Amino acid sequence: MKSSQSSRSSQTSWLILLVLWVLLLYLSSVRPLAVPDEGRYAEVGRWMLQSGDWLTPRMNGIPFFHKPPLLHWLQASSMSVLGQNAVAARLVPALNAGLMLVALWWCARRFSGELIARRAIVILGTSLTFLAGGQYVNHDMLVATWIGIAIWLFGLSFLHGERPHAGLARWGFVACALGVLSKGLIGLVLPGLVIFVWLIWSGQARKMLSFPWFSGLLIFAVIAVPWFVLAQQQFPGLWDYLFGAQQFQRYTGTTFNNVQPWWFYGLALLLLLGPWLFFVLAQVGRASDVHPQVDRRVFSLMWVWVLAIAIFFSIPKSKLVGYILPIMPPLALLAAWGWERSVAHRRYARPLWAGLVTLSLATAVITNYMVEDVTRDRYTIDIAPTLKCLKQPGDTVYLVGGYPYDLPFLIQEKKQMVVVQNWPQVRQTAGDNWTREVFEGADFDAQAGQVLKTPDVLAPASQQAGNWLVAPNNYDRVSDLQGWTLVKAGEGWSLYSSSPAGATPGARCPP
Repeated sequence: MKSSQSSRSSQTSWLILLVLWVLLLYLSSVRPLAVPDEGRYAEVGRWMLQSGDWLTPRMNGIPFFHKPPLLHWLQASSMSVLGQNAVAARLVPALNAGLMLVALWWCARRFSGELIARRAIVILGTSLTFLAGGQYVNHDMLVATWIGIAIWLFGLSFLHGERPHAGLARWGFVACALGVLSKGLIGLVLPGLVIFVWLIWSGQARKMLSFPWFSGLLIFAVIAVPWFVLAQQQFPGLWDYLFGAQQFQRYTGTTFNNVQPWWFYGLALLLLLGPWLFFVLAQVGRASDVHPQVDRRVFSLMWVWVLAIAIFFSIPKSKLVGYILPIMPPLALLAAWGWERSVAHRRYARPLWAGLVTLSLATAVITNYMVEDVTRDRYTIDIAPTLKCLKQPGDTVYLVGGYPYDLPFLIQEKKQMVVVQNWPQVRQTAGDNWTREVFEGADFDAQAGQVLKTPDVLAPASQQAGNWLVAPNNYDRVSDLQGWTLVKAGEGWSLYSSSPAGATPGARCPP
């Protein structure tokens, strides 16, 4: 009887996991690609599939080495099966978010039993972390998932007994390798930091002597190292750029975007976890007494996991909400313990639980629908269908005054677009913006960088058939637009054609 009840309880948890993941997929299908991030990364994956170059991530044909390529490999694979669309791009973070949720459930069951594990997955699965972050196309959910899996596996390995479980440890190194391929060195550094501090804190440091270091690091190297070696051979200076400029300098520098105060992640956690965060705070300074099977070492691992990574990301000046995603699984488990200790036994527990779940779901769903309205003037979804309809295969698209990240993905552009700026001046004055990522990428491939042109090309191009120009509506260099014919004005961007083309939307094109 007990086994039958356990089986039904496990089936209920799997059903909850499935429902939450299906909801995530649905939400991912009802909004356009957010810019710049989703437009940028979805396009890199699409270009990889289109070009067949699986070594070099490219945006508009120009190398894009801000991050390692796992996201782009997975997106290109997804698009090869499902087509080049936003849902195929978002399937990659969604699958990783689902894996994060399953890993939380599986490990929480081992530590606290089915009931608390189920509460933990509902807490995480109804939050903005899962329902918004889990469908957002960038590297954050990938690296957060693999960092979390690595910590779970290493933690279980050390909790196995006097000697670490070698098999779990080796799988932990696999997870670290995938984390490094997702977003760089933090895929190895953060699991290592958390486990090292935890082992010292919990008095288990001696176990490190029995850890399978040689075989684990060998597995890690076989998976993680080859791409970095091959890419460095083809593009000398890649390591300095990827590890130096894009990781170390971003961590220590003060000139990058998104400068935030040290307390920024406290506010971010309230946004990402919602009301469940208060049940986490109820655990501060408390020993693990919510369940007789909860090991004090597990309790300390959750807190070390949260604090070590939160402090790590609070040190640099530049901060983004997505950076803190790796600590969401332990927070969800702490919140489940907090609920069990402070509320579960009270008469109002069921209606309060239902109310908080509903509030979390409503917040995530409403936020998902609000994103489009908040950033509507950055999209090109209102002019892209017209351009895709009228443009011929050999035509050339010119961009001036900005970079519409979603446009090449929306029109399925196969040809490099010409990006017009005063590039000599931009190289001297550019901050941490789109122009820098474009010309720094072009420095790795001079031939691909030939599409970076100065404004003097616009006048001749306007007199040649088969050219198109996209400019933001607030573009103030009116002289650059002379000779071009306005085809369609959108909310944020306008589409022009070269005069000889005489193009206007036809009957079969979007109005």
